[in-house]
Amino acid sequence: TMILTAFAVVREKENGTMEQLMVTPVSKFGLMMGKLVPFFVIGAIETCLVLAMMRFVFQVPIHGSLPLLALFTVPFLFTSLGLGLFVSTVASSQVQAIQIAFLIILPSVLLSGFIFPQETMPLPIYIIGQVIPLTFFMRILRGIIIRGAGFWDLWDQAAILLGFGILLLTTSALRFQKTVT
Repeated sequence: TMILTAFAVVREKENGTMEQLMVTPVSKFGLMMGKLVPFFVIGAIETCLVLAMMRFVFQVPIHGSLPLLALFTVPFLFTSLGLGLFVSTVASSQVQAIQIAFLIILPSVLLSGFIFPQETMPLPIYIIGQVIPLTFFMRILRGIIIRGAGFWDLWDQAAILLGFGILLLTTSALRFQKTVT
């Protein structure tokens, strides 16, 4: 969702249609929400497909609550979309957007505990991994799917993700205003 969001806004800038959108009576917030909501829906559908494949194709049992997992997926999608919007405010072309996105995605996957256990990482790398949003979502996923953790076990991870999302969307909105007007 991050790459899709970044591409959508950068493509509008490259094609010159962003200026046309800005002169419509839609507010900048409304315009941003119009760009983000479809990708949020796509992210939710992708999450459902991955969970269905995990459960029915690979026979991985889910020990926790699916509604809780859905609830805690919302802050992660929110953060991912905010990151994509931030990338779109930094990038001036689609090529640059993909390069920046990969500079974010690769360390996220490697340092979040998705591939390598964070406990085995050197201290400086471990610390960097603690400020990556995917780290907190991995804890949520492992908690619900593997351990069957409840709301009170994971609410702090979701709150941190929500904080990241708010910070990213606010920063992106401020940068969006400066770059598009």
